[in-house]
Amino acid sequence: MKRIAQDRTQATKAVAYMRTSSATNVGADKDSERRQRSAIEAYAKRAGMTVVDWFYDPAVLGADPIETRPGFSALLDRIEDNGVRAVVVEDASRFARDLVAQELGILLLVKRGVRLLTVNGDDLCDTSDPSRVMMRQIAGAFARYEKARLVARLRRARELKGKMGGRKSLMETRPEVVELARKLRRTRSGKQRSLREISAELAARGFVAERTGRPYEAAQVSRILKKVRTAGRHSRGRGHSLRADC
Repeated sequence: MKRIAQDRTQATKAVAYMRTSSATNVGADKDSERRQRSAIEAYAKRAGMTVVDWFYDPAVLGADPIETRPGFSALLDRIEDNGVRAVVVEDASRFARDLVAQELGILLLVKRGVRLLTVNGDDLCDTSDPSRVMMRQIAGAFARYEKARLVARLRRARELKGKMGGRKSLMETRPEVVELARKLRRTRSGKQRSLREISAELAARGFVAERTGRPYEAAQVSRILKKVRTAGRHSRGRGHSLRADC
């Protein structure tokens, strides 16, 4: 595997990516995030790099698909057209433990001209190894297959839901998640958080999708907030009606 030579003549901008598998290891009093951050900072200092942003996926398994991770999705948004061409991780397993998930994530970075570096100086995007290039091609084909399979499964689920009369909404089964998502929509300074940021905050506080055990996808958060707005409008409408009756 290719190693990156240290170049101190000019600081290279990079973003950092961290991941913690279990929700029990998430929190200010836990070691995982702190250890990863410390290792990345030490490497950046040695390599003459400047870490301009940090991205973290708490309670995300190493085998979880890259495209479902809120932190990594936000990282991709951050590096689009901003000059950052390096992502630093503690080691390959912090990026992904599953080989297909790892190679698919690397493929997404390679397409954007971005390198994935470990604190040992390994370049995981190295294209000099034919076997790794082949694995990326296989991973890309597998991802397309999985996407098609998921679309078909969701279609069948919608059809079944229509026949059975639907199921209870999240507002009925987990109102605390809906309320917290509403509160997280804006920061204390009034800035609006992105859907992925809300998902990451929910996961950090132990709220993940019940069926998958993973952080809510951006589309799920969007539906939650839409339900909150709809409920608010209905509530205001009932208030106006009551006043009119009086």
